[in-house]
Amino acid sequence: MKTRYSYGGDEHIYVEIDDEMSLDAFFICLSLSKLVRAANIPGVTEICPANASFEVRFDPDVIAPDAMMAKIKELEHEAEAQEKRLETRIIEIPVFYEDPWTHETLMRFRERHQDPNGSDLEYAARINGYDSVAAFIEAHHSQPWFVSMVGFVSGLPFLYQLVERDKQLEVPKYLRPRTDTPKLTVGHGGCFACIYSVRGAGGYQMFGITPMPIYDPEQKTSYLSDFMVFFRPGDIVKWKPIDRTDYDRIVKEVEAGTYAPRIAEVKFDLDAFNADMTGFNAKLMEALNDA
Repeated sequence: MKTRYSYGGDEHIYVEIDDEMSLDAFFICLSLSKLVRAANIPGVTEICPANASFEVRFDPDVIAPDAMMAKIKELEHEAEAQEKRLETRIIEIPVFYEDPWTHETLMRFRERHQDPNGSDLEYAARINGYDSVAAFIEAHHSQPWFVSMVGFVSGLPFLYQLVERDKQLEVPKYLRPRTDTPKLTVGHGGCFACIYSVRGAGGYQMFGITPMPIYDPEQKTSYLSDFMVFFRPGDIVKWKPIDRTDYDRIVKEVEAGTYAPRIAEVKFDLDAFNADMTGFNAKLMEALNDA
């Protein structure tokens, strides 16, 4: 990997670990951004990590831009040498695939889609070589996903499936963005899945919806009382298909303050994962059985 550094005006430095997403790039990015934070460099005001890059905001009256960049570069080799391990958690997220709300929305915006005559899931299944929507949904939820960043809008997670590169599900965004997307839509664009934390515009394909809130600025949701944003980078997600009955039940439990996400503490080791992806994923998902 060849790290690329660039200035963003007088107050920002952009550090791009690689020009494409990979877990190796993610871990180096995570390590380097943590090292910059731990270094307590005078003048640094913000550090914002992303999938395979991060940005540092600093006060140029305290530290000159070239000096700031030099200090970050000094930490790069240390970041590359660090073990690629993470104490994290695996979370089961219920998903109502082919729900009526995203279906109604996608039908309103067919003229902005690559395939005006079908649904988003039908299109995704076809271009990924699956003979049915059911087979595509099985591929979508059968293996876990890795949260590589949280942002764009508050609380929205970007997720990267933990499978070999040739098994990645890839679907382009809409030709033109929608002006509406239901809150908690499970979307997909490129190789990334996401959950729309709020209702609004969007361009990702819509596969379903979760009844589980992931962002609550008022912190009234029982499991969001300590912090308004549920996800954090490094989380691992296992989608769980549900039907309308399950969906309605979980919505009522959330409203009553009795719903608790199914979560298990796990360790993610990138070298072990790369050595045996199928076996490593099976162990991750087994941890949920005891949750």
